[in-house]
Amino acid sequence: MEQKENVTIAGKAASIKERIFQIIQIGNKTDIPSVCFDISIVLVILVNISVTFLQTFEEAAGYADGIRIVEFITMVIFLVEYILRIWTADCLYPEKSYPSAVFRFAVSFYGVVDLLTILPYFCPFFIPSGAVVFRMLRVVRILRLFRINSRYDTFNVIIEVLKDKRNALVSSIFLVLVLMLASSLCMYGLEHEAQPENFSNAFSGIWWSMSTLLTVGYGDIYPVTIGGRIMTIIITFLGVGMVAIPTGIISAGFVEYYTKIKVGTYSQHEADFIILNMTDGHPYIGLQLKELGLPQGLYPAVLLRGEDVYTPHESLIVEKGDSLLLGTVSSGRVECRIEEVCLEAGHSWIGCRIKDLDISRRVFVVMVKRRRKNICPKGDTLLREGDVVLLLEKMVQNK
Repeated sequence: MEQKENVTIAGKAASIKERIFQIIQIGNKTDIPSVCFDISIVLVILVNISVTFLQTFEEAAGYADGIRIVEFITMVIFLVEYILRIWTADCLYPEKSYPSAVFRFAVSFYGVVDLLTILPYFCPFFIPSGAVVFRMLRVVRILRLFRINSRYDTFNVIIEVLKDKRNALVSSIFLVLVLMLASSLCMYGLEHEAQPENFSNAFSGIWWSMSTLLTVGYGDIYPVTIGGRIMTIIITFLGVGMVAIPTGIISAGFVEYYTKIKVGTYSQHEADFIILNMTDGHPYIGLQLKELGLPQGLYPAVLLRGEDVYTPHESLIVEKGDSLLLGTVSSGRVECRIEEVCLEAGHSWIGCRIKDLDISRRVFVVMVKRRRKNICPKGDTLLREGDVVLLLEKMVQNK
């Protein structure tokens, strides 16, 4: 009896944790408490950043006590949110143990941002000598604005394009740095004798070359010799081209991304589509698209969430109520049937390896669902009690 009560209490605690996790996740527009939480956190972030800016005005000195109270309240809210995210980390990373999930969240981008948002406020109470350093870290609060867009499709498209074109962007930035150093060295040779105070060494022209190459032109340092002015004209023209290179790379990346989405990655083949509805308990819920472990030949084409349509990208998280449209690629149409076999207690397949199963040659094991994990089947994969085996059977076509 006592064991049953303990199991019931543990089940209720897990249910409460799962519900809190669903609420604090961003972007679930079908869940009213989650939407209210998102709006509230966004308002708190904006209020906190506004207070941070107000503290820099001398006119706000008369309202210092009120500003401190508002800042304290917002920081307490941030602290509670951070604790809740640490507590529900195993829901965000269900495939990991609780300590590993906590560590994974703590070292993630948003985990680090959340922590650095809290530390500057609370640490000076314990480390007064480092108060100035911690106050400088308050600028990290601005990064919390990324949470507002972190689950919106447009923001993620930008991230995907930058990741896809990162090598070309790094190369273009490297060219700009090389040109900057070369122009600084040339200007030193041309202007050192005429302006020894401005061009005292080869590195003193870095500021001039940066403002010229990036077409800012502050005018605080400028050439006075004929050779220096000719060199400036050349560098300015080259600077316009150098700045245009990253812009062109990013623009081309957006065009390629949306073209790939419209025509499909496998547009040269005949494609069929499968719609998966993310009902309660579906193993895909809570996973990123890159973690789904789809069989070869299947690819995510689009994700439907309420009235919103999301283009697929690796970091997009599948949520309850979503509809995932999967594309299948084949050179021809094959009639087949899909069946799920649940390995309940006593099933003859429990403890067997896939290669040892007594099944027809027309039947293939395409996936094994184990709790919230999807396992790509191999011949040595050992089946366990509670597994759900997804079978695909090719139908015999009558001629």
